[in-house]
Amino acid sequence: MHVLVAAPRGFCAGVERAIKIVRLALEKYGAPVYVRHEIVHNRFVVDGLREKGAVFVHELDEVPDGAHVIFSAHGVPKDIPATAQARGLAWVDATCPLVSKVHRQAERMAEQGLHILFIGHAGHPEVIGTFGQVPEGSMTLVETRADAETVQPAVGDLGYLTQTTLSVDDTAEIVATLQRRFPHIAAPRSDDICYATTNRQAAVKVIARECQLVLVIGAENSSNSQRLKETASRAGAKAHLIQRAASIDWGWFDGVTHVGLTAGASAPELLVQEVLDALAARYQTEVQEVKTAMEDMVFKLPRGLTV
Repeated sequence: MHVLVAAPRGFCAGVERAIKIVRLALEKYGAPVYVRHEIVHNRFVVDGLREKGAVFVHELDEVPDGAHVIFSAHGVPKDIPATAQARGLAWVDATCPLVSKVHRQAERMAEQGLHILFIGHAGHPEVIGTFGQVPEGSMTLVETRADAETVQPAVGDLGYLTQTTLSVDDTAEIVATLQRRFPHIAAPRSDDICYATTNRQAAVKVIARECQLVLVIGAENSSNSQRLKETASRAGAKAHLIQRAASIDWGWFDGVTHVGLTAGASAPELLVQEVLDALAARYQTEVQEVKTAMEDMVFKLPRGLTV
């Protein structure tokens, strides 16, 4: 069995920062530390932090008075920190800086009187958080190219922004459609899809062309992991999203001689090695890492938390 392992894969700088924030908060303040929503979309990571004393909640009304609370890497609407402040909660924002960049762009566009067409997936926490940065009615969601063909904003001056974890190819088609229909639509200052999403999709394209099967380690609710699965499928491989090695259906491997492996931006390298070990226990494997980009991005921690 020839195994091609994509690189880059796994944790991005925003995920590493968010996880570190929870760990450092537990060290500094002691357990429990509350986290609104999953800090990142990975059950293994969340369960590990829960064992250390993190308590994951859906909303702030589940957080006791006087407690410490952390907001997830996906970002939150403006009213969430305002509510925490009003209740006197000690809060730390673990929003990925690249998501925060989109928030600031949304604010600027709204201040300029632009109606924003936001390309993203309905119900995703990042989308909810971005919509919560601007006055209600200032933004319209565009999920597909079909939406881009039919959307009819009520105002003339438009801008567009995107979720950071989308399919690079799909988003390019949606943007092209919007620019054709609305030639004067304002674009973001730089591409909103983050470097990690772009790099991981480019890497999986390369390995998928050489493989009959690609395994993507990630959670079902992880947008960037789902996009990796789609990218591998479009490149010609059968692709499956798995939580970890125990999720593998070994029937997938019938007739397979070349398998690809990658991991979403919230999946730790430990799970990649776990899958490689599981493959090696069943097959004689030859493992090759295929590196398509180097990543050295590091984000600063919030004030008050030190390494």
